[in-house]
This record gives sequence, C-alpha cells and structure tokens, in this order.
Amino acid sequence: MIITRPRDWERILRNLDEVHARKVFIMGCGQCATVVHTGGEEEILEAKARLEQEGHEVTGWAVGEVACHSGGTRLETRRNSGSIEEADAVLVLSCGAGVQTVADATSKPVFPGLESVFLGNVVRHGIYEERCQMCGDCVLDLTAGICPVTTCPKGLLNGPCGGMWGGMCEVLTNRECTHVRIQRRLAEQGRVTAHGIVPPKDFSAKLKPGSVNLREGRERGRKRAGSTGEAGR
Repeated sequence: MIITRPRDWERILRNLDEVHARKVFIMGCGQCATVVHTGGEEEILEAKARLEQEGHEVTGWAVGEVACHSGGTRLETRRNSGSIEEADAVLVLSCGAGVQTVADATSKPVFPGLESVFLGNVVRHGIYEERCQMCGDCVLDLTAGICPVTTCPKGLLNGPCGGMWGGMCEVLTNRECTHVRIQRRLAEQGRVTAHGIVPPKDFSAKLKPGSVNLREGRERGRKRAGSTGEAGR
C-alpha cells in the first residue's frame, strides 16, 4: 500500500501557471489513494472545487481502478480522451508511480497533486519495476513525469552524466538514459527552458519510519465535536 499526503496547493497552482493551464483534467486512483483518503472521488471533487475557486476550468475527472496499472490507465485515458484533449494539463491524485503512468498515457503536461511518503508491502508473485522512492519531495513537475532519482541508476537529479553514450545509460546499457527521456518529453511539451538546474532534494521530508494513524485524527475530531456540543448545552 502506497501512502500519500496532499501536496502544497501553492506549488500545484504554480505548476499549472507555468504551462498556462486554465483547463485541467483530474485523475485519481481507486486503490491506495482512495483507501488513505487522498485521491478518491471525494478528494477529487474537493480539488475540483478548489481549482474552480482559483479560476480554473475542470474539463472532467476520473478515478481509475489502479493508477499505476499501465493498461488500465491507458484505457481510462481513452475513455476520457475528449475531456483530456480539451484540458491544458492533467492533475493526478495518486502516488508518484501513478503520476508517471498517466504521463506515459497522454501528451499533455501531467502534474502530481500528492506527495508519496512511504510504501507498504504487497505480497504477490510477479514482475515489478521501481519508479518511485516515496521521497516526500517530488520533482516530477520539473522532470516531465519521469523520476530521475529512481529510474537513473546513479540517482542523478541533473544529467545526463559523462558516461551516457548515444542516448543510452552506461550502467544499464540496454536502457535509454533517463535524462535523455526527460529532455525529449520536455521538448515535446515545449517546456525545455521552463526550468534550470533541479535543486537538491530535501531528504528530511522523507518520513522514517513511515507511520500514518488515520484513527488518531478521527478520534481528535470526535473529541472536538463532543466538547463543542457540551459547551453549547
């Protein structure tokens, strides 16, 4: 289970302003983000209201079954192709893996609406690819939806490194360099000069050990509601 928390709205709004996005499509996740109450239907409607309050138009929204499932997300984007095509950008309320999956499924600029803070184990036989380290300080808005920290074997925020040759990684020689992919996607979106050097990450934002107590928050809310009721008697 991937645990996420809402991202700073000022940064989200800056991301949208950087690409002059007045029309936005919102994508959520029917699994992890829904369970932890950060990217389900209720949270998407809250985000929709917030964007409209800020003067943006929401062309549509969807909660896919699993945002990080490539096939399912591509199907969801096809189902909503009209609304997504009408939008200037896509805001994704899911973990970083889901943001990257959506970014792979559309040519529109894609921005994260959540911070991925830690990963809970899922016990299942299969083949998996690591694409997000749950760092709590996401840079996907600067790198066109491709995480350099995770997908670059050297974890370089800025690149390519001196070992890149012919667009290929020097460590995983059968794989294209992460920073070549990032620069190409930024160029395709007309964003090459939008950012300079990606600044060092704030590793203190990483929650270690990961812990979120949803019950504690609800209990505090009930206690406040109870004390308010007693005060009114």
